[in-house]
Amino acid sequence: MDSDYWLIGINSFQILILIILGLSVFYIFLFSLVGLFYKQHPYPGIVRNRKIAVLIPGYKEDEVIVEVAKEALSQDYPSDMFDVVIIADSFQPETLSNLRQLPIKVIEVSFETSTKSKALNKAMEQLDNSYDIVVILDADNVMAHDFLTKINSIFELDCIAVQGHRTAKNTNTSLAILDAVSEEINNHIFRKGHRVLGLSSAIIGSGMAFKYGFFKSMMLSVKAIGGFDKEIELKLLKEGHRILYLDDAYVYDEKVQKADVFSNQRRRWLSAQLHYFRQDFLLSVKHLITKGNLDYFDKAMQFIQPPRILLLGAVLLLGSLFLVLNYSLNNNLIYNQLWITVIVGCIASFMFSIPGSFYNLNTFRAVASLPKGMFLMFGSLLKIKGANKKFIHTKHTSITTNKK
Repeated sequence: MDSDYWLIGINSFQILILIILGLSVFYIFLFSLVGLFYKQHPYPGIVRNRKIAVLIPGYKEDEVIVEVAKEALSQDYPSDMFDVVIIADSFQPETLSNLRQLPIKVIEVSFETSTKSKALNKAMEQLDNSYDIVVILDADNVMAHDFLTKINSIFELDCIAVQGHRTAKNTNTSLAILDAVSEEINNHIFRKGHRVLGLSSAIIGSGMAFKYGFFKSMMLSVKAIGGFDKEIELKLLKEGHRILYLDDAYVYDEKVQKADVFSNQRRRWLSAQLHYFRQDFLLSVKHLITKGNLDYFDKAMQFIQPPRILLLGAVLLLGSLFLVLNYSLNNNLIYNQLWITVIVGCIASFMFSIPGSFYNLNTFRAVASLPKGMFLMFGSLLKIKGANKKFIHTKHTSITTNKK
């Protein structure tokens, strides 16, 4: 009799874990599968050149910012129709001097607590309203030479917001390769997959573009310390706006190379996601019921999804343990069938989402670092409390790119 109660307890716990992990796997499997059918929206044939402000906020980015500014100028877009604006927070005098020798705008800012939203708002206070489009980059980002041309073209469709294809500029360490793969998985699931089903693309915080007047007005109410892109995204979707995605408009982004940088970055991201899930989930349910706003609800639900690397680790570890346990206890076969389905679905989701270019020897070597990445992510999860309430700076050091 005691053994029966024990088995009932095990199976009750097993069912709970299966439901939690199964729903998360189903979510990413659905979007990874339909993402295979993504087709880039065709660009309009005849377009007018809009004036573009390329805003690049940076905090103590003296090592990379001058080269980034030079790269930003090398667009195949008419030079009189775009301005590169460096928003310089706590830069060295020598760096500022070198920047001012370039045909760009330099806006110095200083805050007691630095944030990206404060820097962007301060810069737009000083810029005139002659711009049609604003492009937001990070201080390490490098645009492909045709990026602004493609951004300008898609705005012919009278869109509000567009996310470009942010991809790795460096894959020089195992951790950087895993970070690069993670970025592409997210591009596939949360951008390509979502657009196939008519939902908005997720935005990332850089490599994104907006109607200038709309963005300037919206940013006045954005106060986020961490995760300002999450706040922007929720505001857009709550108001019923659609976010497009350009898979062939590339922005190259530095991937993390050190464990401490990886942990700090993920801790900031996880904390922001949890904060905005708590803030917006119930309201998103209300909007789904009363206004049919699936986009807003879907975004709130995204924020409670476990990080992909943790989901993979949890599915493989717990799935293997329960498979062995069920076999040893001669438990009902249905449990093992469900676990095998969840494991296969999770692995398939990743396989669908990883670009073919990453199926090489270096990536397979980097897979050996997966347990380390899982451990770092789990450690970040344990330390997320309050991380979105303070500024956590990610220092950048790389400018080298492998442009497509």
